[in-house]
Amino acid sequence: MSDPVAGGGESRDFTDFKGDIDAAERRIAREIDPGARALVIAILVFVLLATLLLPHAGPARGLDVLVGSDVASEVAISLPSRVFAWIALVFGVGFSITALVTRRWALAWIALAGSTVGSFLGVLAIWSRQTAPGDHPGPGIGLIVAWIAIMALTYHWARVVAARTMLQLATEEHRRRLAAEGQSKTLLDTLGEETDGGPSQR
Repeated sequence: MSDPVAGGGESRDFTDFKGDIDAAERRIAREIDPGARALVIAILVFVLLATLLLPHAGPARGLDVLVGSDVASEVAISLPSRVFAWIALVFGVGFSITALVTRRWALAWIALAGSTVGSFLGVLAIWSRQTAPGDHPGPGIGLIVAWIAIMALTYHWARVVAARTMLQLATEEHRRRLAAEGQSKTLLDTLGEETDGGPSQR
């Protein structure tokens, strides 16, 4: 005869082991694995930082645009350019670095969303410089390079997030299938015990 106490211990051990597996799956599902794209994203972040030292319009550098210095005022830096510079710094640099370091899927999503918004704002910033009134200078090399870099970041973060999303969906489907199989096995075992116990009661 099987020892019910031992059987109960094995059942508890299996339940604990299954709980550890589920916890590990949930932890992995919250993380990203950019692979070789991590290097590309890091280079693009460095490029965005470098554009802060490059001219965005005339003598006004990216740092001048960020802080709204007198140099930026002299060349009539508009609101779209300032917003684009801050979006590129906060999301293109800040959240991208944080997402790469922590490997958190949620932070990668935020970096993607911010970079996407920054891509559209970059177009608006360049257009505002091209249509600046008077003899104010047009878009500088720093602004153009920053716009290209933020668009490239958007593309690479989209690929990273999409790959993780598909893996999450596959993991969740696998977990649901295992849960359904476990419920079916439990139901069959219960029915089998009732069937085996029926004749002995008669």
